[in-house]
Amino acid sequence: MNALLEPVLDWYAAAARDLPWRRPGTTPWAVMVSELMLQQTPVVRVLPVYDSWLERWPTPAALASEPSGEAVRAWGRLGYPRRALRLHACAVAIVERHGGEVPDRYDDLRSLPGVGDYTAAAIASFAFGGSHAVLDTNVRRVLGRAVSATEFPPRSVTRAERELAESLVPDDDPALWAVAVMELGALVCTAAKPRCDACPIVEQCEWRRSGRPAYQGPPRRGQTYDGTDRQCRGRLLAVVRDSDRVVPKARLDAVWSDDAQRERALGGLLADGLVVSRPGGYALPD
Repeated sequence: MNALLEPVLDWYAAAARDLPWRRPGTTPWAVMVSELMLQQTPVVRVLPVYDSWLERWPTPAALASEPSGEAVRAWGRLGYPRRALRLHACAVAIVERHGGEVPDRYDDLRSLPGVGDYTAAAIASFAFGGSHAVLDTNVRRVLGRAVSATEFPPRSVTRAERELAESLVPDDDPALWAVAVMELGALVCTAAKPRCDACPIVEQCEWRRSGRPAYQGPPRRGQTYDGTDRQCRGRLLAVVRDSDRVVPKARLDAVWSDDAQRERALGGLLADGLVVSRPGGYALPD
């Protein structure tokens, strides 16, 4: 028995955000696009890119027919642009292996390029109604607090976490349970300022019952950005992305003053396949 089920589902019915990938009739491909875009990226930033992406590429075949560089260009400033290459690679694999249709089985999804456990479980659940433990950061935080009295989950999913999550998956409409817990973590049981007064399971929450003990694990890394290699990569990629011609090296040199860091970042972009070397400079991949 899952004592959290009814209050969480009742709360979700009243509080859920109206997001396009949750609406009836959303295609499995649209669900896949949303899941890749939402990794480490807030909903508000994803929405406009999601809409324009699906308008241009409503099917895997449509994306697979274009160069991977166009996926990087359309990704814009969404961040972590390797996800654009992964989506393009997934589209190609779906066309080649699955006749252009997103597969509905977890194992087939897991075998697609760059698709990990969470993403495969999420697509199988939200696109096809599968029964899976969908363990993103929000879900792990809610279950860790409510059941295990732990403020924050470990860096990597543990066997105990997975067994707990699997034990709570209901027989009826497991996908609804998955998205409801995820939404609870996103809107109420947040990392920085949990709104316990608005939580539907506050009376059952072991973390609250224990006096909300502080996190005792390894130091949590902050999301620094200014001055990092990641910011440098973004600056360089933006110059290439916003040009429809080969970009001379001098234009890249002009956007970042630290020579060593700039060369390191450019080397990373080349190694990741986000840019390619061309006679006279650099461009997006074909």
